[in-house]
Amino acid sequence: MRTLQEALEARSKKINKVETTKALKKPMDVYAQLESIAASGYKGLSKEDSAYFLKCFGLFDKGEDFMLRIRIPSGQLTHEQSLCIGKVAQQYANDYIDISTRMQVVLRYIHIENIAKVLHLLKEVGLTTFQTGVDNTRNTVSDPLDGLAYDNIIETKPIIDSFEKQFIENPEWISTLPRKFNTGILGSLSNSCNIFGHDCCFVLAQKEGIFGFNVFLGARVGVQAKDADLFVTADEVPHFYEALLTVFKQYGYRDNRNKNRLHFLLNDVGMPAFIEAVKLEAGKTYASAGITMVQSQNIALGSNKVLLKDDTFAYKVIVPSGIFSGTDMIEAANEAKRFGSGNIRLTYDQNLFLVNITQENLTALENTSLIRKYIQYQNLYFQDMIACAGTHTCSFGVIPNKPDAIEMAHFLNSEVAIKNATVRMNWSACPKGCGIHGIADIGFEGCKAKDQEGNRVDGVHIFIGGKMTREAKEAHILHKSVPITEAKYHVKYLLKTYADYKDRSETFEAFESRFFSKNYSYQAISFFTKINYILQDKLGLDIMFELDKEPTSGRREEYELFTFGLKLFKLLTGEKRFEAIDGLAPTLARPRKIKRDEVSRINPKVPAKLSEVIYNMTHEKKSERAQVFSELLVALKEI
Repeated sequence: MRTLQEALEARSKKINKVETTKALKKPMDVYAQLESIAASGYKGLSKEDSAYFLKCFGLFDKGEDFMLRIRIPSGQLTHEQSLCIGKVAQQYANDYIDISTRMQVVLRYIHIENIAKVLHLLKEVGLTTFQTGVDNTRNTVSDPLDGLAYDNIIETKPIIDSFEKQFIENPEWISTLPRKFNTGILGSLSNSCNIFGHDCCFVLAQKEGIFGFNVFLGARVGVQAKDADLFVTADEVPHFYEALLTVFKQYGYRDNRNKNRLHFLLNDVGMPAFIEAVKLEAGKTYASAGITMVQSQNIALGSNKVLLKDDTFAYKVIVPSGIFSGTDMIEAANEAKRFGSGNIRLTYDQNLFLVNITQENLTALENTSLIRKYIQYQNLYFQDMIACAGTHTCSFGVIPNKPDAIEMAHFLNSEVAIKNATVRMNWSACPKGCGIHGIADIGFEGCKAKDQEGNRVDGVHIFIGGKMTREAKEAHILHKSVPITEAKYHVKYLLKTYADYKDRSETFEAFESRFFSKNYSYQAISFFTKINYILQDKLGLDIMFELDKEPTSGRREEYELFTFGLKLFKLLTGEKRFEAIDGLAPTLARPRKIKRDEVSRINPKVPAKLSEVIYNMTHEKKSERAQVFSELLVALKEI
């Protein structure tokens, strides 16, 4: 462990302010005083309790009230637990519930005088809020249909339960890590929990005919976990996990809060040195990685119900942006009991399943008021949508976010309804990335932008091409600082192309690999959506600039730029720019020359600036042409 010790010593010249706060008292001493804290009100609330210690138990001071995170391992709720959450939300939290991407429930608007009472009510049904904030092991996620689905090979809930028993309410582990620690464990063939996006990821694998897990480590916002080249069986997971956390607790950095996640330790010491330290701590040598078995996205892809191993069904209720209510949670619990086992499964994409619904009960369930209320969201654009909290409830939010995601989904469903399709659109209200926009098919990160008049407005950075199925891959930036009012049109043209060229039942993730990124540079795709926005939505021209199904440009930007310019000239004038071309050059000795306003002269509906852009794209001399799409995109902003 010498390498880890040297790295720690190099980073131990100072500690951050949070570590200083953590040294002031023991978290469990604060927990023991919850009733007196509640009784004393805000006047008696100490700065350190508000800023740190209460967060160890899921309580986040919002100034006038509290937000509360309820830990729900694997997203699994019993009937009694669901009812309790619903009633607590009704009575103490303005009847508001958020379903989060860690498959847990967030309550808001809880007054300080009620915090101890709420935690007591939750504890009575076996629910805890321990370690759902700050420097702790956060809620462990898994397949929401763990133990039920046909593709589930290893049931992971018993493993997660062993984690919970060993760590979560154990004072030796509360607030002792250098930074937060996210864990995922997937025992299924389908990736239904963003399995490569956690500090520690146990991914279904097979080694010499034995099923177990390959280990991936070190994800954070914008970075997917890396292969640790390690295979552990289900029986080995708990002991390995304890050794892993012990090494991180001992050698993880405690200086710069922004660089104290496991990711940064791994970057400095390397994966082999870190794994060797874990093996030494565990006193065990583990096998090298087996074959990772993740094969697809969610098993219920594109469907609101899925047949389970016992011939019953799981019925998916789409909750837009995860915005739910205590009233609806109570109704969901009662309908789950009336038509199924009574259990509810929360999902990482902020929805929920009612499980073990018999075939004969499906029709009756679909006729209930709960299902009728949410059936309007049962479409392509809400099915796999994620949106984190925005400005309304999060101090870090830059844009409202949840309402923005809902508005865009409705718009797209009215404009580009696609059958047998799947697209994942994820929204983060700020760069912290709680909406997991980096692994989305189409992702949005909240920012400020400028409108046509130069006014500062809500905007987004648009991303495309994130992967989460057989591989973990971060998305590419497509547009920066686009007003939200404009962003939906860019997405519309991406989806129109998907609708036109996709194979039967092809997901957007697969289509993006096969068509967009294989055939075109991302700069070309950016220009493609921008020019269509200008042609159709700003100028009102009934003209669609389409991408070629089999382009010959080979993703070379200068070829793409020239080819796009020739096509635009023909679309807007009805004439050929050149009689013929050979590669990047006209074939005639004296090719057609035009002036900057040529397109506008032939078609008066075309603004002079757009005419100039096309002139720069198609100049008869290669040396006089624009070289990159980025300079054209700047020019297009002036139209």
